[in-house]
Formats: sequence, C-alpha cells, structure tokens
Amino acid sequence: MTSPDSIRSAREAGFTLVELMVVIVIIGLLATVVMLNVLPSQDRAMVEKARADISVLEQAVETYRLEILTFPRTEDGLQALVSAPRSLDRPERYRNGGYIRRLPRDPWGNDYHYVFPGRHGAYDVYSLGSDGREGGEGDGADIGNW
Repeated sequence: MTSPDSIRSAREAGFTLVELMVVIVIIGLLATVVMLNVLPSQDRAMVEKARADISVLEQAVETYRLEILTFPRTEDGLQALVSAPRSLDRPERYRNGGYIRRLPRDPWGNDYHYVFPGRHGAYDVYSLGSDGREGGEGDGADIGNW
C-alpha cells in the first residue's frame, strides 16, 4: 500500500498555476526585449541590402554603357542587362550572356526601377523602399544611386 507521505510528495511535485503564470510573464517580457532590439536591425539590414543591389546594378549599367556606347533606354529598363533589347543599333556588341545573370528584387519583394536620363544623375536605379511608393520618409524613403 502507499503511505500518506508518498501521496503528499506526489501532490507537491507539480507546479501551481501562479508559478506557471510567473514563468509565462517572464518569457513574454524577454521576447519583447529581444523583438525591440532585433526589429530595428532588420530594417537597417534591408536598406543596406537594397544599397548593395543598387551598386551591383549600377556597375552592370556602366559596363553596358562602355560596351554598347550608350545607356539602356528607360523603355528597355534593367532587363537590358539580362538580355539584349530589340532596340540595339549594333546587337553584335552586346555581351554574350548579358551583364548580370538575373535581376534581383528589392528586400520588400518589388522590382528595382531604372530611368534614363535620370532626375538625380545620368541615370537612376532605385527602390521605392518599404512603402512601395515614390518619395517617402524614414523607412519608407526611396533608396537609389544618388
């Protein structure tokens, strides 16, 4: 038979509701602190990723210009870096395989934009930022080669 002492120790072996609630509150507070510290870093990382992509696209546009002797037209867009546009006067000058393997998408899942002549320089390569609209401020500001 079981003794009263063994029954009592089995009852005392579990956690009380108050103890469980305290642990859940502590875990919630820790998760909040981690999220407050990680989320701003993620936003900065996305902006830096967009700047790195734009830099690569800018180099490809410059190489295109050196070989074709003109910038890609706005109508041809950045796709002119992947495959030869139909509008080329001398298609034999176009590099075999293109100037970039594939076009990246910005960190928010949108296409990068290209304008020639540009508003900020000879040409503009840019992302519309996290808001996906022209202009914007803070995290929603456009990111470009200017």
